[in-house]
Amino acid sequence: MSGHSKWHNIRLRKGKVDAQRGALFTKLSKEIILAARSGSPDPEANYRLKMSIEKARESNMPQENIKRAIARGSGLENEKLIEELRYEGYGPHGVAVVVDAATDNRNRTAGELRFLFQKNGGTMGETGTVGWMFTPVGVLELDTAGRSEEQLLESAMIDGVLDLEFDPARSIVFTTPTSLATVREAFVALGLRVTEMYLGMRPKIKVAPSDAQAGNVFDFLAALDDHEDIVRIFSNVDFDAASMGAPV
Repeated sequence: MSGHSKWHNIRLRKGKVDAQRGALFTKLSKEIILAARSGSPDPEANYRLKMSIEKARESNMPQENIKRAIARGSGLENEKLIEELRYEGYGPHGVAVVVDAATDNRNRTAGELRFLFQKNGGTMGETGTVGWMFTPVGVLELDTAGRSEEQLLESAMIDGVLDLEFDPARSIVFTTPTSLATVREAFVALGLRVTEMYLGMRPKIKVAPSDAQAGNVFDFLAALDDHEDIVRIFSNVDFDAASMGAPV
């Protein structure tokens, strides 16, 4: 699992989706708040905000919630500041995990994540505990839209692109961190729909859990993913479709 999109592709194929609409809306609101805070409150002038709003609408988030999140991100509402934080540690069976979170209470979030690590046989560490196992990258998530892997690979022949992971629903393109915006513009010019764009972490070497271990690792990552403060998860685990019982 290289990033959040890959993780959700696996969860969807196994029929595991967000069970609580309220928790999903909380996550989406935080993404909009952070996007609005990072640039213009006008989605046409802030691509990150535009994508966050589109994702919220696709999840049937009420327009009033979207407007409130934009206002909060723009500093128009007197509420607690949302912080972007990164946590690292080892999950069950020694898999390395980097978690990006958004919270208005860092002490609460740290305590709850530490509990989730420990409950599932892992250990949450300090900054740098597993970060050295990953390389910073830019990440673009593309709507595959019926294109073949060969077609996407041909489109990805752009300066700054490092690699492409094909998926029939949503594919992932890795770029150098400094090339993220220019590569996104090139894809949009080619008519490709970019559904997400962010700076992420890619494992230098992946590890494959055994059939007996895979379920524990999957359940741990699912527990992290269900936490309303978690924005994205990066891990060095490499799930084999057969061992997870997922359809190919």
